[in-house]
Order: sequence, then structure tokens, then C-alpha cells
Amino acid sequence: MRFVTHKKDPRSGRRQGLFAAARDLRESGRLSLWDEQRLDALREWFADNLPVPNRFSVSARPNRKSQAISWFKSTSKDSIAHIRDYAAVLEEYGVLVEMIQTARPGFVVYEDPYQIVAYPFADTDT
Repeated sequence: MRFVTHKKDPRSGRRQGLFAAARDLRESGRLSLWDEQRLDALREWFADNLPVPNRFSVSARPNRKSQAISWFKSTSKDSIAHIRDYAAVLEEYGVLVEMIQTARPGFVVYEDPYQIVAYPFADTDT
């Protein structure tokens, strides 16, 4: 599962994920203090409970362009519940969020019990 907006991410060329969308919203100055604190608490939960992938590109060479994207495994119930809360805050500010699913995320460059990071196949909806 992947939660995305309709805006293209300049780094990956794919639809923007929610953490990047929240960064953009924060930088716009439109977030209330309360909602900024809600997003901070949720982001902190992810930092404490979701491993940070050690790879985002097909090549293991340093400084390679990161075009792989992250997907939640459907079994990662706590992470999915928290990202839905994250999405709810963004939607309050008019950010359209869509959940997409696929059995073919692409060429997997990282995997843990909660998530997969994959370089998408040409026909993968991202």
C-alpha cells in the first residue's frame, strides 16, 4: 500500500508521498500550531516504530539518484493506521490523498517486516 497525493515529486518523478506533502504544507505557513504538533507527533511515531531504509536506489554506489519508493506491507496495521491519521490532517488542508495497492511494486531494493522500497516497473501505478 502506498498513500500519495496527485502532485509529482521532483526527486522520484512519481506522485508525492505524505511526508513530502506535509513538508510542503508546513513550508507554506498554512498549518495551525495544533496541526503542526499533530503531524510532529505522528512523524515521531514513525521515527520510533518504522525502520529507516538503508537504500533507495537500484545501485549500491554512493550518491546515486534515489528513485525507489516506499510501500507499506498490508500486514503493517499500526503503520497504516498512523499514516491514515497523517492523511486526515493533510486532507483538512485540501490535500487530496489516495491509497494505491499493487502486488508488483517493482524491483525491491529494501525490505523489512513493515515496508518495501522498490524501483517501480514501467506499469506500476505509483
